[in-house]
Amino acid sequence: MSAAPAVTDVGTIRPIARPESVTLAATETARMVALLRSLTPDEWACPTDCPEWDVRAMAGHVLGMTEGFTGVRRMMAMFRAGAKAAGDRPVIDGVTALQVAANAHLDTVELVNRMEEAGPEQARWRGRRRLLRHLPDKEPMRDGSVETWRMGFIFDVVLTRDTWMHRVDIARATGRPHEVTAAHDGRIVADAVAEWARRHGRPVTLHLTGPAGGRFTSGDGGAVRNAAGRGQELTLDAVEFCRIVSGRGEGSGLLAQEVPF
Repeated sequence: MSAAPAVTDVGTIRPIARPESVTLAATETARMVALLRSLTPDEWACPTDCPEWDVRAMAGHVLGMTEGFTGVRRMMAMFRAGAKAAGDRPVIDGVTALQVAANAHLDTVELVNRMEEAGPEQARWRGRRRLLRHLPDKEPMRDGSVETWRMGFIFDVVLTRDTWMHRVDIARATGRPHEVTAAHDGRIVADAVAEWARRHGRPVTLHLTGPAGGRFTSGDGGAVRNAAGRGQELTLDAVEFCRIVSGRGEGSGLLAQEVPF
């Protein structure tokens, strides 16, 4: 008889921070590079869960983000140009549109080679920024609210989540295998679960299946009783959980709580 899976109290999940964040960032870009190298010419044209982007456009955005965070001047120029291009829209919309347009002329081999070259440099640069980490940055949420994040949160967490989710997008679009491991993907998922629990503030037991999954509790978890006398529990695939809270999938109740990716 197999032992029951371990249960993790989300309050014990430490936030991702340096130097771990550097390793996660470098690994995630390397996995994206490996996935892109495996694609056939036809697969680069597949539509993705981001309606305006096919796989080729999405890869151009990821390359833009990878290279854009390799130097202070480069990062600032990226955001200045993005703000101008965005007009009344959120700045990030202008940034991503320019990234796709700027890299549209590259052949896919050059695009992937540049991403591979910039990946480790980007990870190290994000980990070294001491003063920039404390600067505030205003980010729009799906519900229309605006949050203020520290740049350190963007460097350590959000940028890696962004590449990770786009790797999910491309694997889904092309039917290619999505490399998932407990050590890497499981850590990214657990960090997202902890943030999700902090944001909604409700007791819950969450069962996430798959290599990146686990069993998590927040507050009294399953001890909380609903009207039918059963504990509140949610069970779903770990990657699908992240898709839902990122806004790519449909979620109700606690799963409607947004987590930035």
